[in-house]
Amino acid sequence: MSRLTIWGVEGIGEITPQDQLGKIISDACRQEPNGPLQNSDVLVVTQKIVSKAEGRLVPIDATDPLSHKQLVEDEAVRIVRRRGDLIITETKHGFVCANSGIDLSNVERGYAALLPIDSDKSARRIRDIIGATLGVNVGVVISDTFGRPWRKGLTDVAIGVAGIAGVVDLRGTPDSLGRIMQVTEVAVADELARAAELVMGKSSGVPVAVVRGADVTWFRNSNISELVRPPQEDLFR
Repeated sequence: MSRLTIWGVEGIGEITPQDQLGKIISDACRQEPNGPLQNSDVLVVTQKIVSKAEGRLVPIDATDPLSHKQLVEDEAVRIVRRRGDLIITETKHGFVCANSGIDLSNVERGYAALLPIDSDKSARRIRDIIGATLGVNVGVVISDTFGRPWRKGLTDVAIGVAGIAGVVDLRGTPDSLGRIMQVTEVAVADELARAAELVMGKSSGVPVAVVRGADVTWFRNSNISELVRPPQEDLFR
């Protein structure tokens, strides 16, 4: 791989419950400027439109800025930390994040968006429909915005994958100087999500991006558990 090309998919429009995202994305990517898609392209799809399409919207009191906090605890399997109104939780998916991933941004006032129940399944459904309608073999990454320990600012990460590796294991292979790498595992799905976010933005209304030029060896069956560090390996739990 020597060059990546990334662009946002325009014209997706507002997503509502029961919308078939795979078809909507396929239709948008049939021709320029969004397409046509090619084999080994990667589609990065924001969690928000997946949650909307799957009906993961819950009514809350629009006049109370803390009315979603009970949802946060309901969606959590563990409260990691509390500081004022901020709650860091572990979700049923194994993600450690703020507020169980529940989001109020880019959602109609009076509603909160929950994470998809199974983001890998959501990614597979989109990938299968695109393959069936456009005849191309693509990877799909479902992305969401997370904070990071010890680092300021937010970045996008993968919360679901289909047809593309979550992690590429380089242990046992030589580096550029011939030394054998012992611990290098590259979170390529997270890196693809972060790169795509640069063209999607947080307020531009572009919820899908195409990444072209990913290494063909990254394309394989996978799941998001590759990116979730198990408790026995976590030094900070």
